[in-house]
Amino acid sequence: MSFQYVREMPSVKEIMQTMPLSAGLKKIKKQRDEEIKAVFEGANDKLLVIIGPCSADNEEALCEYVARLAKLQDETKEKLIIIPRIYTNKPRTTGEGYKGMAHQPKPSEAPNMLKGLKAIRKMHIRALEESHLPSADEMLYPGNYPYLEDILSYVAVGARSVENQLHRLTISGLDVPAGMKNPTGGDLEVMLNSVQAAQLPHVFVYNGWEVKTSGNPLAHCIVRGAVDPYGTNIPNYHYEDLIRLAEIYKKRNLAHPSIIVDTNHANSNKKFHEQPRIAKEVMRSRENSKTLRHKIKGFMIESYLVEGTQKISENVYGKSITDPCLGWEDSERLLRDLADYL
Repeated sequence: MSFQYVREMPSVKEIMQTMPLSAGLKKIKKQRDEEIKAVFEGANDKLLVIIGPCSADNEEALCEYVARLAKLQDETKEKLIIIPRIYTNKPRTTGEGYKGMAHQPKPSEAPNMLKGLKAIRKMHIRALEESHLPSADEMLYPGNYPYLEDILSYVAVGARSVENQLHRLTISGLDVPAGMKNPTGGDLEVMLNSVQAAQLPHVFVYNGWEVKTSGNPLAHCIVRGAVDPYGTNIPNYHYEDLIRLAEIYKKRNLAHPSIIVDTNHANSNKKFHEQPRIAKEVMRSRENSKTLRHKIKGFMIESYLVEGTQKISENVYGKSITDPCLGWEDSERLLRDLADYL
């Protein structure tokens, strides 16, 4: 037999009972959810900025980073809605080495899913307590979502998961905005198929239950660039790319057609320092097109305390161990610049 049963996992209810979200934090999240929802529905013209490290691997560094975001949010609250990017499931693309906090509570530790799930819930709660900013996480494993469903204000489905049927069906049951990235090959129709599927109601088997969903009208597109069969990066954040996506979007007649621009990954060719330039170009595109001004709701930016990336063995506090990130000073400057555009 190829499976070795290591340990029986406690139910979602058991973990949430032992690590509850306080009534005060629930109220803060509910208020923030309404603000974010209003942006996608067109009732609020603030700019969304989903920003944070490629992979949240260290609770202390992550919470220090989010505390700094909270101060910037106070400063820019009339223009921006900042959503901390706390990606706890993010592994290395090849599957070798670090697999994300869900598997490894610390990068140096052996995989332990129970410790990992408790660690990610603890970190998300602490970040919310200390910043009052509900967070975003990536849905790499749909079965893990219930452990965080009362905490997250935004969910993203990655380029390698967006064609997966279970991801699409699970997103259809969420009551928060969910961004569907274009696949690594860049096919916009695949991304829009995913958005359309997520906006529809479904019946399916999920975590041992037959479930019924009502559809998620806040499912939308995230453009992150593409890679051709020869490994060449193809950006899709330029004016013409965004206008083309807006036109294709219109033909689908989907609810609240919205675009988030990922400034890193294939859009920057993983040259993290290009992210401010890319964001500013997109802001100028919004200025020049009423269509894009209504469709482009914000950005997804990879940023941490220390710029660049490192090997796990280097152990530099606040520096990414997966994709390279913008450093804090440049991130702070970028957020202020984005607010000035509005």
